[in-house]
Amino acid sequence: MSPLVLRQRCHTVVPGHRPHSAAEDFAAMAAWCEANGVQHDQYGEGALVNGFERKIAELLGFEAGVFMVSGTMAQTIALRLACEARSSRLAAMHPSAHIVLHERSNYQLLDHFDTLALGRPHRAWTVDDLKAWPEKLGAALYELPMREIGGVLPAWNDLKAIKEYCSTERIHLHLDGARLWEAAAGYGRGLDEVCAGFDSAYVSFYKGIGGMGGAMLLGSADFIARASNWAKRLGGNVWQRSPYVVAAARQFDERLAAMQSYVERARQVARIVGEFPELAVNPATPQCNLFHVHLKVSEQTATAARDRLAQDYGVWLFGAAQPGMLAESSYFEWYVGDNLLALSDGKLREILMMFVAELARG
Repeated sequence: MSPLVLRQRCHTVVPGHRPHSAAEDFAAMAAWCEANGVQHDQYGEGALVNGFERKIAELLGFEAGVFMVSGTMAQTIALRLACEARSSRLAAMHPSAHIVLHERSNYQLLDHFDTLALGRPHRAWTVDDLKAWPEKLGAALYELPMREIGGVLPAWNDLKAIKEYCSTERIHLHLDGARLWEAAAGYGRGLDEVCAGFDSAYVSFYKGIGGMGGAMLLGSADFIARASNWAKRLGGNVWQRSPYVVAAARQFDERLAAMQSYVERARQVARIVGEFPELAVNPATPQCNLFHVHLKVSEQTATAARDRLAQDYGVWLFGAAQPGMLAESSYFEWYVGDNLLALSDGKLREILMMFVAELARG
């Protein structure tokens, strides 16, 4: 049985937000459209899409934004334009960046730009890591938070130093804000304050916001105009973007307002996980509402225990286990959303006890 089918059969899903059926989502979208007099856009032009673009740009402190069908497209375009403007193909980023790990060498095979690795694999990079490269850089990408290393955020003063250095050296600083909403809550600062000093940013609407897909690229008006042309070249100028925008816009304010409570709950959950010697949390105190749980078993053993928990008890604990650095070790990611917000401490402890028992079975 596939993990997707197994998850759908569970009555309790621990990470993320409560899953909805397609019928539930489409009914809610239709009701929202009816209540707000929504009309479809045509190739991205229309009150719905353009109004949402203005709203997000103002909220983040940028001149303009353009809705795109994917973050992969948005970030490729942003870094390509930045490198062209500075006559350098070099874009620096952490080795765990999404562009490096999850996009099938898109930037390389399609000849958009070249990447340079910044910092150590399991630590947030600093301005000293940036200064270590003597070459002229066209762009630098910072992911907030850094998902692949446990939802880590750099210290606020370290981030300020990076912004100041990039401004002085004319390095285009781009924000991978796939989880910007979570990062701002983790810092306890406004979205515009976090974004200040970045030349461009990308945000996602299907992760923490819970939409059906889609992204937005933000920057200066001129930058966004040029980015829009590149989106057309890359096949992103779809006939109607309204389904994606409606899916995000109808719940955007509610999700954003809940982010701080998710962060607080993540820190409570981490303390409960810490009660079990078989489990370890990284970071020990979550810096946002995303963290990793490390295990002293292989990813195959962890996955088998997850599946037995789902089949026998109807509880879905995590998505995918990843191999750890040590032999016979692994970890999984927990995103704290509505599900863990609603789950009592007692029930969470009960679930973790069952999971640990399944791990012991091997």
